Amino acid sequence: MSPLGNGPGAGPWGEAPGGPEAPGTRETSGARAASGIREAVAADAAALAGIAGAALTHDAEEAASLVARLAAPPAGRSWTALVTRGLDGVAFASMSARDPHAGHIDLLAVRPEARGAGLGRALVAAAEDWLRGRGATEARLAGNPPCYAWPGIDVRYTEAACLAESLGYERYNVAWNMTADLTGDLSVDADLAWLADAGVTVHAAAPGDRAAVSAFAREQWNANWAWEAEQAAGCHYAVREGEILGFAAWGSRPSWFGPMGTAPAARGLGVGRVLLRRCLAEQRAAGMSSAQIGWVGPLRFYARAVGAHAERVFWLYRRGLR
Repeated sequence: MSPLGNGPGAGPWGEAPGGPEAPGTRETSGARAASGIREAVAADAAALAGIAGAALTHDAEEAASLVARLAAPPAGRSWTALVTRGLDGVAFASMSARDPHAGHIDLLAVRPEARGAGLGRALVAAAEDWLRGRGATEARLAGNPPCYAWPGIDVRYTEAACLAESLGYERYNVAWNMTADLTGDLSVDADLAWLADAGVTVHAAAPGDRAAVSAFAREQWNANWAWEAEQAAGCHYAVREGEILGFAAWGSRPSWFGPMGTAPAARGLGVGRVLLRRCLAEQRAAGMSSAQIGWVGPLRFYARAVGAHAERVFWLYRRGLR
């Protein structure tokens, strides 16, 4: 039985190094074995997308792409997907690259008709068991950047929040998304003329440009943003005299905008506004009428640049593992 994914080097929907006996591919004597929960295999891919689509009522349209994204994380991430015996529920779990003692439950979904039988609790227990086996001393119901489904639990998924709190998870942070209406004016012609006078040009990142943009993101910010720039469906960047000044991307986390950053030398020129609008216009061309700006920091910038408004709110939870 080939595991869906398990540890460093494990490919999406493929077999982990060492074949079916690789560490973690067999049921443990803990929560997984007791409940019949097992690690997903490649043949389960369509079923997992179906579970997510049925359970994630506020994210049904992108449920399949979320599952696919979680199954293709950065190289080296230790992760797994656990499924119930009847393929009625799934949980994705992964270890943090930043904190070796932190584990994440990245997605938890149970078909509505199967709820009330304790499957959600069993999946959380199995995920905790898997994380504990890899050295985690804390489990988080919170996004594991750069490859995540949400920053935390959307407050509208009341059952999930109630489950977390009933299991002893504590709410330790809050995050939010902003929504940008893509039906309005996203023109940048006047801005581009102003930037040209300042010696700045803005470009859509062709495949051959991604490495340079990724290197810029890594140097100026972190490896997470570098990976997202590489994976994004669309990416734009600004240049002056051969030096990248800023970038913006969308679609690394399916359908959402971000990340975006400008170097100190570019601030005050309006580069960020142009990069943002260029990406949003591209999302509109891809058939979207609105875009989620994910895990937002500067509310005021997005509100002024495109009239975005805060909408989705996420609670981040954690608890110690003993």
